[in-house]
Amino acid sequence: MMDTYVLMKIAYLECFSGISGDMFLGALVDAGVPPELFIRTVKALGVDARLEISRVNRSGISATKVDVIAAGEKELPREEFWESQKAHPHEHSHLHEHEHGISHEHQPAHRHKHQHPHRGLKEIRQIIEAAAIPKQVKTQAIKTFEALGAAEAKVHDSSIDDIHFHEVGAIDAIVDIVCTVAGAQELGVDEWVCSPLNVGGGTVNCAHGTFPVPAPATVELLKSAPVYSGEIQKELVTPTGAAIVSTLATRFGSFPAMKVEKSGYGAGTRDFHGFPNVLRLTVGETEAEASLAPVEEINILEANLDDMNPQVFGYVMDRALELGALDVFGTPVQMKKNRPGLLLSVLCHRENSQQLTKMIFAETTTLGVRIRREARATLARSHVSVNTRWGEIRMKLANLNGTISNYAPEYEDCRRIAQQERVPLKTVMQEAIKIYLEEKNG
Repeated sequence: MMDTYVLMKIAYLECFSGISGDMFLGALVDAGVPPELFIRTVKALGVDARLEISRVNRSGISATKVDVIAAGEKELPREEFWESQKAHPHEHSHLHEHEHGISHEHQPAHRHKHQHPHRGLKEIRQIIEAAAIPKQVKTQAIKTFEALGAAEAKVHDSSIDDIHFHEVGAIDAIVDIVCTVAGAQELGVDEWVCSPLNVGGGTVNCAHGTFPVPAPATVELLKSAPVYSGEIQKELVTPTGAAIVSTLATRFGSFPAMKVEKSGYGAGTRDFHGFPNVLRLTVGETEAEASLAPVEEINILEANLDDMNPQVFGYVMDRALELGALDVFGTPVQMKKNRPGLLLSVLCHRENSQQLTKMIFAETTTLGVRIRREARATLARSHVSVNTRWGEIRMKLANLNGTISNYAPEYEDCRRIAQQERVPLKTVMQEAIKIYLEEKNG
């Protein structure tokens, strides 16, 4: 059979000078996303913020600079922000208001008193959910904040619901994240690819003190992503930038093969003189093998086991699923010295790979874990509920291009009812399927 190829729209982020929310916004505008989209999005959020958009030069490269003005205050690099907090705890430099939110860098600054609110994830979700913006933008924006919250919670050994975002919970980061998600979806690309990230170096001042660069939350967010430190000893990848790219990009690597359609440059706040502080976004078309279902990249972890008590294997499978494994299974294998053994296979997203590998080493007798990346085609899934004589049972549906291709009752729902009502499990499952088909066809 001959392979069938289709044209696919792809976007590539080149993070040779790192990435932040405002740099990404600038690159999106420079690549053709209408500024009006961002202005409408900010208005829909109902927060006290506006955008200033200008053209700047960064070491010979003309780029778009986007500044978020929150409560009249211009967004600063966070070490400058926390230095100003120490010097003036309740006072910051505010930029002059400008009609329509578009202006230039040379506008005069004024001084006003302003105190920064610290928001938790619950409050941020409420702001985003209440906004009159597309549902897919809300979902992706909340996912980005949740990734950021999970990273901060792990660093500070806290619950994600107890985290109060200092820098990122402020209005400017809400605008950064929601607008970048809206702009990214406006481009309508099929896949986002990211280069290795230059994280910078040195130290950075933040809410909890002076930390090494990259900051702990940034390191947590960029697990499994290729990173390096170049000649610039400043924070180049912010936690917000890391959260955006870690939830948006499907893979990391060198410039992909594509027919370039357009490109854009988003400027960072600093001018390093001789090193362009910009983020480049390139959009184009590439050929991809046609697939009947969406394809994602996952990690596969494997370990050969021939000297472990088989009773432990079931426990290892349960632990893997608790830690976020997509699937886990064992395959009988014949190993060296003709000993029977098991091949443990764990499928997972890359962000769970490290934790699962650690668990395999801790709970099994293996001395090595093989890790590889593979593509996985998956059908879109959804749930509906059916009401049986014993209670409600969820039906899991899979669809291909909008057509239901498979359906099955949720096993745990059926098992619970079978145990409670003391009826055969197969009877409960058959009843759920019968009612689903009747409602579907009726």
